[in-house]
Amino acid sequence: MALTLVEASKLSNDMLLQGVVETIIKESSVLRQMPFIEIVGNGLTYNQEKTLPSVDFYDVGDTWAESTPTFEQITANLKIMGGDADVDNFLKTTRSNVQDLEAAVVELKAKAVKDKFEETFIYGDSSVDAKQFDGLRTLIDTTTASDQVIAAGATGATLTLSKLDELIDAVKGGKPDMLVVSRRSRRKINALVRASGGLVDSDRDQWGNFIQLWDGIPIGVNDWILDTHALSGGVETGTTGSDCSTIYAVQFGEWALCGLTAPGGLTVEPIGSMESKDATRTRVKWYVSLALFSSVKAAALIGVKD
Repeated sequence: MALTLVEASKLSNDMLLQGVVETIIKESSVLRQMPFIEIVGNGLTYNQEKTLPSVDFYDVGDTWAESTPTFEQITANLKIMGGDADVDNFLKTTRSNVQDLEAAVVELKAKAVKDKFEETFIYGDSSVDAKQFDGLRTLIDTTTASDQVIAAGATGATLTLSKLDELIDAVKGGKPDMLVVSRRSRRKINALVRASGGLVDSDRDQWGNFIQLWDGIPIGVNDWILDTHALSGGVETGTTGSDCSTIYAVQFGEWALCGLTAPGGLTVEPIGSMESKDATRTRVKWYVSLALFSSVKAAALIGVKD
């Protein structure tokens, strides 16, 4: 069964772990919504649905045509992500009356884990760095023309609301659960809506943060999406060299885009006193990966210019 990070953290009595998870999900729109499947072993081999089966009408006595979905077998391996947080014992002793220094340092490490996950969530490519899991750009493969890759123009073009609708329609089997955008793209969406005489809908999440909506779909900002992508012939040729960005539309779930994690999920491990220095170490680690179980559950609008 898949659980979001916030739900999984409720199963733990570790207050430090709960604090770390709360820090992460407060600042990550993706991690607030995306569920994670716990897997035993170092990876998961699954059949990714590529095309849907067809259904037709028949007369009495007709020969029925068989139609089944097509699949591609993919393996998603868990990757080790994390870091150590060291707290000087002298500072901990002399300054803890001002604030809990250890908690503050671990919180900063938690934010760093969130940042690294969000960057890899977009740009992770195990063929370039085997230590990473594959991110959205690789799972969708924006460097190859397909029904899931919508180009704003052959070499990029200014974003339009009609192209945004085309992106949403590329996700099959229901609306996307989120549009993942850069801050520049979010500003452009707001400007387009205002220019058309409308307003972007908004709501509040469980943490009190405002969430913007387009067509009822939450708009999630990812600060790691670059606005410097380059296009040629309607496909991406690189992440630098031009002034284009990408907007991703995704469905979350065990049938769509889902996180993978080892049993226990994200962990906060007290390492203890260090031999080489007068400090105490805490390790924040996560055995994590991504799986896209159906290719039609995610799409990318590439070549988005301001």
